[in-house]
Amino acid sequence: MLTRFLLVALVFCCGYRPPVSVIDRPDLGRFFDAEKLNGSFLLYDLKKDRYIAYRYARSQKGFLPASTYKIINTLIGLETGLLADEATIMKWDGVRRAREVLNKDMTLREAFQVSCVPCYQELARKIGLERMRSFVQEADYGHMDIQAGNLDTFWLRGKSRISPKEEVDFLRRVYTGQVPFSKPNLATLKKVMLLDDQPTHRLYGKTGWASEIDGIGIDGPDIGWFVGYVEKGDDVYFFATNIESSPPVPDTFLAGRRRVTERILTELGIL
Repeated sequence: MLTRFLLVALVFCCGYRPPVSVIDRPDLGRFFDAEKLNGSFLLYDLKKDRYIAYRYARSQKGFLPASTYKIINTLIGLETGLLADEATIMKWDGVRRAREVLNKDMTLREAFQVSCVPCYQELARKIGLERMRSFVQEADYGHMDIQAGNLDTFWLRGKSRISPKEEVDFLRRVYTGQVPFSKPNLATLKKVMLLDDQPTHRLYGKTGWASEIDGIGIDGPDIGWFVGYVEKGDDVYFFATNIESSPPVPDTFLAGRRRVTERILTELGIL
């Protein structure tokens, strides 16, 4: 009786959430094997309040967030007024880069969709050190190492880390509004994250790749991400796929992030 009383008190006073169930699905590894990829997959079912995992232990290990950080960076840019909406123009800095798509002005939605690293580096510099640290801490986003000297690279290299589980839980809090960002700004983020709008479902997401991107190197293996969520009727499913590979990186590495995820989501009856 006392234990039950204490649990209720924790729920109401401290926001405590009792542990949810985790369904282990080692059979999902075949989708990684087919792409010659090493990684893990984690899904959270909002309605059933449970996780489905391939390598759940690995899903609690921290990795560089890479361009998945553009999710919270977008929200901070919106909240600080540096971005107005999905049509805000992010100006090209005039530096020509190997990815031709980056060599032009683009809207926020375009910059997010093509993962424009220099666009978001400039945004980070405008946000500034103290505001960036404050919002990241309030949003409980992983374990970021944000210093004056790495303000425009901390998510791409260095000591910053976030686990697949933390990514999933952050997306859940974003979706349910349990983050320090306004509803209009959360709605704008949703617009820029939309990848596929079908009669049966909507897929939202962001890829990430920590590697020799635009000359920004890392120590250790390449890290790949695909994180997001699926709306299917009244059901919402949040996911994080993480892969890693030491050189030489297989040809399947980049496309495989999303391909593995969508095949697993199809296997689970979500797509």
